[in-house]
Amino acid sequence: MAQARYQYGTSPRKIEPDYDRRSKKAPKKGQLKVVKEIPKQQIKLSKEQRSKQMRMTVTVVGLFLLLLTISCRNSQIDKKFDQIQDQKKQLATLQKENEQLKVSIENSLNLNNVEKVAKEELGMQKLSNRQTVYVTLPKKDYVESASEKVEIEEEKSWWEKIADKIFNF
Repeated sequence: MAQARYQYGTSPRKIEPDYDRRSKKAPKKGQLKVVKEIPKQQIKLSKEQRSKQMRMTVTVVGLFLLLLTISCRNSQIDKKFDQIQDQKKQLATLQKENEQLKVSIENSLNLNNVEKVAKEELGMQKLSNRQTVYVTLPKKDYVESASEKVEIEEEKSWWEKIADKIFNF
């Protein structure tokens, strides 16, 4: 490897490689071996490598499905939460409207308001002394008392009828 020295001039220095391209010597123990490219059909994997690849694939697919189900569940929870919030808003508006209707009913039940509506909308007037008519009724009571005693008999079973005959002697 070349030493790092300051170089004067505008041209860059040339770096020499650590190995010689022309020589085809065996690599040293610390160096990697260059392998020619082999088509994928010719590469054979060991059973351990296949099982590792299969486990890794299954793990990745499993994690993906887990995250997918979590995100779907969260979206469903968000939808339900929004529905609950909308229904709470509707409940609040209905309760407010209900309170307003209660107040209006209480105001309309006021006798002064009833009298005002009767005079203005229905054209009614208060009674005067000329409109009063007195009726005399006789003091005789027209209610008659029942002279007969009314008995209501319930249908009894044959056992109860026998028991009544025995105990009534």
